[in-house]
Amino acid sequence: MLKNATFRQLAAFHAVARLGSVSRAAGELHLTQPAVSIQLKLLEESAGAPLLERQGRGIRLSAAGEVMADYAARILDLWREAGDEMAAQRGQFSGTLRVGAVTTAEYLLPPLLVAFAAEHPDVKVKLRVGNRDEIVAMLGGQEVDIAIMGRPPGELKTTSAAFAKHPMAFLASPKHPLMAQRDLTLADLHSANLLVRERGSGTRTTLERLYKDAGLPLRIGSEMSSNEAIKQMCAAGFGAAFLSLHTCGLELQAGLLALLPMAGNPLDREWHVMHLATRRLPQVASAFKQFLADDGQRLILEQLRTGAATPGVTSRAPRSRTAQARNVRQKGA
Repeated sequence: MLKNATFRQLAAFHAVARLGSVSRAAGELHLTQPAVSIQLKLLEESAGAPLLERQGRGIRLSAAGEVMADYAARILDLWREAGDEMAAQRGQFSGTLRVGAVTTAEYLLPPLLVAFAAEHPDVKVKLRVGNRDEIVAMLGGQEVDIAIMGRPPGELKTTSAAFAKHPMAFLASPKHPLMAQRDLTLADLHSANLLVRERGSGTRTTLERLYKDAGLPLRIGSEMSSNEAIKQMCAAGFGAAFLSLHTCGLELQAGLLALLPMAGNPLDREWHVMHLATRRLPQVASAFKQFLADDGQRLILEQLRTGAATPGVTSRAPRSRTAQARNVRQKGA
């Protein structure tokens, strides 16, 4: 049984299992839908059991499909890692860096990836961005090798390390009435039409914890799934907001937003890089994790000073001695 199964069949099934759709899987694999359906049919014949079941207009995994999906993911990951390790044996540092990042991190992560890729031109980068819940699910489903977020998830057993400071703050338009007050407290924001991210985001979770620790109810003015929307509404005077300072460096510099006069504002938090504790990190992911530990904080500070910590703007920081030494070590491995 399964002796006739192929990697092509496993790849097609893995894509369908992840995406929940033959058409989406075909698009990702650059194949036609009939070609994907043929691969699925051949794999089911080898397995001797149906792997997919029709559910309305969609599909879902059968009991056998759930088991096969887990093994397919592990087999394909191991095969990809084997290719990377064989390249390393030939003295070639290459592979695909699969990173998942919470939405807020997209303001600071691209320049870090650019700096890392500049040191390792043979490395390809696959970046997935989503809210906290989505990235945790990707990490748990092994769709990404490492994840960047503000706080390690409690629902997964991970190995994590802090690599940079993450300031978060209550903000408003400089013309907002709250700016004229002094010694504001969380309780004073009850009537401020507080603009917040959606449930599942790390920023929202931090805000909820702040109010819970203070013994206060969180009164939400407006809920939005976009940092950009919150910034625009806040700058227009629609309400106060709680955001990562990495998301609004340019707005603060331009005077469109300002810190509310509150004690302890901004709050000091940290960025963490993490991976599943039960998985051996691929060489490329391990190198990027070390890169963040060595150079992450320095590069992020440079981004903040130059305004590069915003989407679409990057800067190339000079390589540090640690980066140069790391590159020499890898070439000599």
